[in-house]
Amino acid sequence: MPIRKKLTILGSGAAGLTAAIYAARANLEPLVIQGLQAGGQLTITTDVENFPGFPNGILGPQLMEEMHKQAERFGTQFIYDNAESVDLTKTPFVIKTSGEEVHSDTVIIGTGAQAKWLGLDSEQKLMGRGVSACATCDGFFFRDKIVFIVGGGDTAMEEAVFLTRFATSVTLVHRRDTFRASKIMVDRAMKNPKIKMCLNSTIDEIFDVSKNEVTGVRIRNLQTGELSEHPADGVFIAIGHHPNSDLFKGQIKMNENGYIETDGVKTSIPGVFAAGDVQDEIYKQAVTAAGTGCAAALEAQWYLEKLEAGLIPSNSEPANKANPQKAAAGVHE
Repeated sequence: MPIRKKLTILGSGAAGLTAAIYAARANLEPLVIQGLQAGGQLTITTDVENFPGFPNGILGPQLMEEMHKQAERFGTQFIYDNAESVDLTKTPFVIKTSGEEVHSDTVIIGTGAQAKWLGLDSEQKLMGRGVSACATCDGFFFRDKIVFIVGGGDTAMEEAVFLTRFATSVTLVHRRDTFRASKIMVDRAMKNPKIKMCLNSTIDEIFDVSKNEVTGVRIRNLQTGELSEHPADGVFIAIGHHPNSDLFKGQIKMNENGYIETDGVKTSIPGVFAAGDVQDEIYKQAVTAAGTGCAAALEAQWYLEKLEAGLIPSNSEPANKANPQKAAAGVHE
């Protein structure tokens, strides 16, 4: 028999667990489908010093464990599995995992996003130990240090300039000699005396896994093949993020980069809300994810109140069912 819920939350990062805390305290008895990476990206970070309430900082995995306990305390249920399919073309919405089928009146999508990486083994082993994908999160730890940043878009330029507030030297490594970034951002980075440019190049290796910390990088010139080694204390990867939204393609409105488009936290489908990095292409912070998780839970609560009052038809098929392309474009007939 399918599990019947008023609210199901996909994802267990800061957005999903905050939504669960608020929804559980509103007696909605939410169900959280945790996903493959329970706890989200904070579980692969070390010190978190910019989340309010922790003056001495807190480890990322510990923060997520505390959020989980808080949600569980108020009655949140958890499925320790990944959603394999989601049908948002009719209500109740249908979510299938490897072992369960869930029918839910409302859904909060908090599946997050993943940073794009270079694909180096050392990069993964040193993540959180000098390797980062978020200068805003971790720049503070590199005061008076030598850092390298990889990328050629606006984000890379912005983060390079940001890192100069702390680091003594910032080297921007880019595969080409032209940038995707806007001219104003390139000019700003070029004019900063702390920023060096290493063009037509890529980071070939990050040292030193044996010491469990970043001590240097090896750079390959893509035109000549020449290799050079440089001391470094940190490496920031700024080549983009990929939102975990593939499961919803063709059913819900997204932008060209795959981020779910929202009005606040409302998606193009009534009763479906999105929170956190899956809909946030700009900030990508734990605290902003938590804020949108709160908003999504409140919106779901108000939607359910209208549903129970008969102001919204229940067990109905949206007019867009026959044309999922219209639903994905946000057209409601």
